[in-house]
Amino acid sequence: MPLALLALAVGAFGIGTTEFVMMGLLPDVADDLNISIPSAGHLVSAYALGVVIGAPLLAAVTARMSRRTVLIGLMGLFVVGNALSALAPDNGWLLAARFLSGLPHGAFFGVGAVVATNMVAPERKARSVSLMFLGLTVANVAGVPVATLMGQHLGWRATFLGVSAIGLAAIAALAFLIPHDHEHTTANGLRGELAALRSLPVWLSLGTTVAGFGALFAAYSYITPMLTDAAGYADASVTLLLALFGVGATAGNLLGGRLADHSLRGTLFGGLTALVAVLALFPLLMRTELTAAVAVILLGMAAFATGSPLQLMVMEKASSAPSLASSANQAAFNLANAGGAWIGGLALAAGFGVTSPALAGVALAVLGLAVASLAYAVDRRRAPVAGRERIVASHVPQEAEAVHH
Repeated sequence: MPLALLALAVGAFGIGTTEFVMMGLLPDVADDLNISIPSAGHLVSAYALGVVIGAPLLAAVTARMSRRTVLIGLMGLFVVGNALSALAPDNGWLLAARFLSGLPHGAFFGVGAVVATNMVAPERKARSVSLMFLGLTVANVAGVPVATLMGQHLGWRATFLGVSAIGLAAIAALAFLIPHDHEHTTANGLRGELAALRSLPVWLSLGTTVAGFGALFAAYSYITPMLTDAAGYADASVTLLLALFGVGATAGNLLGGRLADHSLRGTLFGGLTALVAVLALFPLLMRTELTAAVAVILLGMAAFATGSPLQLMVMEKASSAPSLASSANQAAFNLANAGGAWIGGLALAAGFGVTSPALAGVALAVLGLAVASLAYAVDRRRAPVAGRERIVASHVPQEAEAVHH
């Protein structure tokens, strides 16, 4: 695998750290800025909104630029957003800075996935994407806990300065390791990129991402009360258990990338099926501390085994605009984050029990399987038509030549 993938992983590590560290810093930020915890929670939403808006927008408007230049520019915007977060004098400033920090998130992963797949042989594409995503999953193991501790002992502003430093390191790695010849091949600019999103298979792939990862976040958003109220863990143990989730996510990401290079759709269906099974067993697994820890690891493995297959499938369905489609998939991931948490919260608020968000996740994972099955059926129906078109096209020149003679 090319060493350039390390540069993408460093950028992903910084992005993953700043995305998830805010959850652990909310009390510190609220105390320092004299706002309530719910108001501080809007900082998480502001970042997610930035991702959803910035992912397709920035990928589209940079359609004709060198991908290397785009990646460096996106990471520069990331550094600026986090530096402004560290300097924020009030909540309004911090909300705007968090929104700015989220803008490059999706486009970086989207364009980075295209660069990663272009640097390897076709049979290693999914694995290359998983290695880029490795930075994101490792951030949950090491980056977020360390950044949270830094914020608790040195102040939350120090955390965002540290994340800015990671961004600067990523810029240096991108400039040094990413080749100069990775440029967008589209000649149609913004209009051509947007036209590629009219495809039904692209939207079905994005829908699978929303439903599949919505299943994850329906449960993961409420994993702390499950671990404390159902499994009996002390509050102080939750950070370590969330690191175990990162370990599972890292293992699932690497496994999914390797398996997807052999069977893309088979890995996707297998991962979603495993996610259904794990979430369905959550009420049982959350009865003891040991089985609850196992459940957290399995949840990360099952969910992130589908990450690389989904990213690659979206790119293949929009081959004329892979950067935009790949970035849109990251927006879909964040919609899944918000939507899954909302649906899981509905189950909890309805009084169905502390583990009920996991069962809401089962319904979403089943929906993801249904959408993926529909996408498979659409592909099978279109395949014979595409085959006939290729046969006709191959005979037209011969017939025209015969008439000429």
